[in-house]
Amino acid sequence: MSDNGEIANPSPIKKNKRGKIIVEQRRITIINLYKVNLLKHPDMPLYKMAKMIADSTGIGKTTVGNVIKKYEESKTITIPKIKRAKQSFLDTIDDFDKNAVRGHVHKIWFARQIPTVDKIFQAVASDDSLPSISRTNLFRLLKALNFRYTKRSRNSALTERNELVEWRRRYLRDIERYREEGRHIYYLDETWVNAGECTSKTWVDTTIKSHHDAFQKELTTGSVNPSGKGKRLIVLDIGSEDGFVPDALLCFESKKNTSDYHDEMNGDTFREWMEGILPRLKPNSVIVMDNASYHSVKIDKAPSSNTRKADIIKWLTDKGIVIDRPMVIPELLLMVKRLKPQHERYVIDELAKSYNHTVLRLPPYHCELNPIELAWSSVENHVRMNNTTYKLPDVKQLLIQGVSRIDSIMWTNFIRHTKKEEKKFYDIDDIIDDILSAETSDLRLTVTGETTSDSESDSD
Repeated sequence: MSDNGEIANPSPIKKNKRGKIIVEQRRITIINLYKVNLLKHPDMPLYKMAKMIADSTGIGKTTVGNVIKKYEESKTITIPKIKRAKQSFLDTIDDFDKNAVRGHVHKIWFARQIPTVDKIFQAVASDDSLPSISRTNLFRLLKALNFRYTKRSRNSALTERNELVEWRRRYLRDIERYREEGRHIYYLDETWVNAGECTSKTWVDTTIKSHHDAFQKELTTGSVNPSGKGKRLIVLDIGSEDGFVPDALLCFESKKNTSDYHDEMNGDTFREWMEGILPRLKPNSVIVMDNASYHSVKIDKAPSSNTRKADIIKWLTDKGIVIDRPMVIPELLLMVKRLKPQHERYVIDELAKSYNHTVLRLPPYHCELNPIELAWSSVENHVRMNNTTYKLPDVKQLLIQGVSRIDSIMWTNFIRHTKKEEKKFYDIDDIIDDILSAETSDLRLTVTGETTSDSESDSD
């Protein structure tokens, strides 16, 4: 501080971030400064006044000028409405709905018909358990589910992409092989429970028509949609034909107000939980899980187009690749693409391997291949049927009770039902192959028949 009481070297005024909304208090500050300066300099042009206020507040002069102009027009300080990012249609559809839509496509194939968007739209529209979906959005959803148009003879059919079919077939072969080898198979998954209600949807056995039937088969008729929001619990557990693993339940209160419980989990939380679970599993077991991002944190992640060139080169040379000539980034990334499958490793897979266990990942949107979904359905049904206080601590106790009710007999039934679903997927792929092959054969027969007729006519 100088002798006259002034600060010798004041720090520079912090500027408002470009594009950031000016809140009400700062707008009031702008107008107050404008009124003071207007009394001192009544003849000063607006652009100079705006620059003076901008320099003293760190707000852009254009913004300051606009605030003053709107004030002069209405004599009130207006606050612009903040536009919230519009949620896309695909963000509003959960995995269970996606799974149900794919099921409708498969039903058409099982009926030995060629699926078209119109046929699928009619099936989806008549399904009361699904939300209203326009034809355009249905097409987008089918694309997101890895369906594509396949041209066969005179018709176009909606089939799943080869990569997804191959992944599913590989999964089905692997789990069948592990069972034949006598390896113990565990299934894990997350869910959430609302303090006022249960999860929005759970996958259920649609052949169950009554609560009595459900009791007889140790299954469930499923839960209804939630009527309220409020606090909720994020839940993670693992089980097998022996039942849930004792004391494996992870349950904590949600802190985020998002529609997807996956937002609450992260790789660190999941890894720490797995570190406590793996030593307690049977030797040489198999762990089935989905492809949530926190299940699939990679070790030594491969470079992408956003990676610095020097880092791409280092990644390649670390893998033993000799780069003996100048190369541009697209050439380097092509080499990365070819090499990546050989070096793709996951944190959880390596952790499981250290305990002599194997991780087996489900194909996307195939929750019906995970029997723990039926276990969750039964647990959530127990919570819903007994929830009277709608208080989170009470709901947590009901959740723990619900988990303890799921014994080895129920788990065995869940797994038996899942095996039926596995067979359906094997069958649907064969049916699609047969129908598409028949379509091509019919075209060949038609062409051959026409040619034969012409030849016979000529000979006559």
